[in-house]
Amino acid sequence: MSSGAPRDEFSTGLTHECGVFAAIGATEWLTGNADIAQIICIGLEALQHRGQESCGVVTSDGSNEFHIHKGMGLVKNVFNKDNIGKLRGSLGIGHTRYATRAASAAVNCQPFVVHSMHGSLATAHNGELVNCSSLRKMVLDRGVGLSTHSDSEIITQALCLIPPEGEVNGPDWPARIRHLMQLAPLSYSVVLMLKDRIYAMRDPYGNRPLCLGKILPPNYDAENEDVQPEGWLVSSESCAFLTITRYVREVLPGEIIEMTHQGVRTVDIVRRPADKQLAFCIFEYVYFARPNSIFEGQEVYSVRSHCGRQLAIEHPVEADIVGSVPESGNAAAFGYSKESKLPMGELLTKNTYVGRTFIQPTNRLRQLNVALKFSPIGTNVKGKRIILIDDSIVRGNTIGPIIKLLRRAGAKEVHIRVASPPLKYPCYMGINIPTKEELIANDLDSKSLASKVGADSLEYLSVEGLVKAVQRNIEKGADKGHCTACLTGEYPEQIPNELDW
Repeated sequence: MSSGAPRDEFSTGLTHECGVFAAIGATEWLTGNADIAQIICIGLEALQHRGQESCGVVTSDGSNEFHIHKGMGLVKNVFNKDNIGKLRGSLGIGHTRYATRAASAAVNCQPFVVHSMHGSLATAHNGELVNCSSLRKMVLDRGVGLSTHSDSEIITQALCLIPPEGEVNGPDWPARIRHLMQLAPLSYSVVLMLKDRIYAMRDPYGNRPLCLGKILPPNYDAENEDVQPEGWLVSSESCAFLTITRYVREVLPGEIIEMTHQGVRTVDIVRRPADKQLAFCIFEYVYFARPNSIFEGQEVYSVRSHCGRQLAIEHPVEADIVGSVPESGNAAAFGYSKESKLPMGELLTKNTYVGRTFIQPTNRLRQLNVALKFSPIGTNVKGKRIILIDDSIVRGNTIGPIIKLLRRAGAKEVHIRVASPPLKYPCYMGINIPTKEELIANDLDSKSLASKVGADSLEYLSVEGLVKAVQRNIEKGADKGHCTACLTGEYPEQIPNELDW
């Protein structure tokens, strides 16, 4: 979702890109009902952590008149019984969005729908095209008008173009998708809906996640592996597959999947260059994904726990108790506690009803905001030497006020341990990591940062340690590779000079 708008100058941490979700009935469901739309909304709520600015759903009942509803805000606020009831059909796609470069405005809400000479199509996209500017120029040069600054619209319009090899009997959608994927090597997971089918695709580097699931009958036998599915799903994360749905597998890097009422099939796999490795975003494990999601055959929670164990090996310290900055640091704190043999306890409680604040981030107001979000547990803090595990430090704006809260609650010592390496480089592939100048690790080493924020010590997990923790349980012989560009500056593809960040 790109192009042209400046980064959010008031953001204090990392923000993700988007979540995509798609569903189709295995048989022609009654087009008068809204079961598919409700399943999509449930899926989007499970993906709400991937974007909270806008959301949308588009469904089809087999005609070229798609049913659409989208708007600004959370899924539970945008959708209600009345508007879901109008989203009739037996297939549909959905999207929940956080803006990276395109402005946070209704015009940029996805999915995008266009009407071509071959009928309507709708797309939803997670990620960011690294060569967005050149693709934008290509689309404009062919006489296509664009109404937004979103690269997701560019994807939609580019799919309307006839591929170089031409077409014989109407549109060859797999060929069009393959051509787009060859033009844009990364970064994306995309769902594309036509009137009677859905295509799902993942970039050849596997940078953004995407997985396949199936809808099971309401009273299915859990012991019966051969139960016939009532439909098929695609989601950014497997956490969106809940009680009546089941995870099947990840969509392979470069894979194009076709979903129809008759079933699911792979229609093509677009290969990355032979000299290039896979580049799955390592920060999906560190920060973004829900802990119960599955990537590369392993649960995210277990990886975060391994990160904590590795952190304890690399940076031990004498202390009385281990805790975390809730909630994404919990699993790493558990791993650190296990490895260090130190007891784990709750040091901070989080007020879950505090939403995002849009106040000018002065130091005083930031401290008030942190105090509103977190409260120390006096019993576990007073007189204790504590180890506080955080998943990452971006600008370093919030850790200082948290340490002050703990000191005021009577902490004897506060040792910060960060379950990821220092962030030093921006991301051009769909994550709103601030510019190099704003990243605190480019200005202060760990010792200087500890002094600045008032910690007795502060240490990061090493890049090698993070990769080791992530790859520990990946099946032997499996193709693996992870993008660590925000940590090392080594990007999976050369970043075009035309990028305007």
